[in-house]
Amino acid sequence: MKWVHKMNIYSNNKTILIAPLNWGLGHATRCIPIIKALQENNYIPIIASDGIALELLRKEFPYVKTLKLPSYQIEYAKNSKNFKWKLLKNLPNMIEAIWKEKKKVKRWIKKYDIDGIISDNRLGVFSKKVPSIFITHQLNVMTGNTTWLTSKLHQNIIKKFDECWVPDFGDSPNLTGKLGHIKNADLLLRYIGPLSRMKKKIMPIQFDLMIILSGPEPQRGLLEKKLKAEIVRYKGTVIFIKGIIENEQIKEQIGNVTYYNFMNTRQLEQTFNESEIVLCRSGYTTIMDLAKLDKKAFFIPTPGQYEQEYLAEKLKKEGLVPYAKQDDFKIENLLEIENYKGLPHFDIQNDWFSMFDVFEEINGLVYI
Repeated sequence: MKWVHKMNIYSNNKTILIAPLNWGLGHATRCIPIIKALQENNYIPIIASDGIALELLRKEFPYVKTLKLPSYQIEYAKNSKNFKWKLLKNLPNMIEAIWKEKKKVKRWIKKYDIDGIISDNRLGVFSKKVPSIFITHQLNVMTGNTTWLTSKLHQNIIKKFDECWVPDFGDSPNLTGKLGHIKNADLLLRYIGPLSRMKKKIMPIQFDLMIILSGPEPQRGLLEKKLKAEIVRYKGTVIFIKGIIENEQIKEQIGNVTYYNFMNTRQLEQTFNESEIVLCRSGYTTIMDLAKLDKKAFFIPTPGQYEQEYLAEKLKKEGLVPYAKQDDFKIENLLEIENYKGLPHFDIQNDWFSMFDVFEEINGLVYI
């Protein structure tokens, strides 16, 4: 990259391609506040993704242009012990998808006059011709005894981008621990603070328990089946969001449980605020939402997903949130929540103007 002198002050209405990974819904949902901030700061966002991530963002932003990227074809194994090998088996498909998305991005930059890129963990969405930002909370990629290798490979990919935005605090205390913090990193890191599309509101409690599922199949479906059996013994009012993105929203009432296939951001925000406690995966985006909303929770990490297992163990060890393995969970475990402090509440204001400077002139210089 290089900077050259340019006399005019920077222009508005630049077009920014924002592309979240389709791995569950977390990457897409944490891009929602970024897309809104781009609009509020006179940028034109174009959304690119695939699968349920793209469908969710189309529902959130019906008037924003969307483009389809190749699928990484990420699936979880039914047996958690096979998680790593399932991903390794899928590696050739993933590499092919990354190669294809590189070609698509190259064409789109010319076709749509794109001025900048924000990629949330999409490894092939970058360009040397425009400023390219990578968003991740995983500077270290947990894969058990191969963590050193996957972390090194990931960091080498991040180096291709102009900046890496980490949605966490740079200092301690923080939410990601060693996932999002490395020593002597040869990376241009910017800790932007936790990202959440939610806002805390004081509202009357309508539900004793909120259950929200997410993540790829088959593990999402396996947990849904297990929890449906467990909540038969739960005496309070329950709202159960399955995390299935479909064309139409479906609501179903069975006894003390209200089921939804999915909710949009406004509905989810209200439901979170109206719920006493939350039962969910320990995905990082969910953790950021819970901290923003000041809600106590119980975690069931996705079996075999080292990142979620690490975060669940870290937060339990710190006395913040209890967790159980999927096979071991019983509804009575929710009583443990009373013995934990809950996540530290945050209500920071992201400095979007400063962050978006990467796409603009700075002190009379412009990126080319």
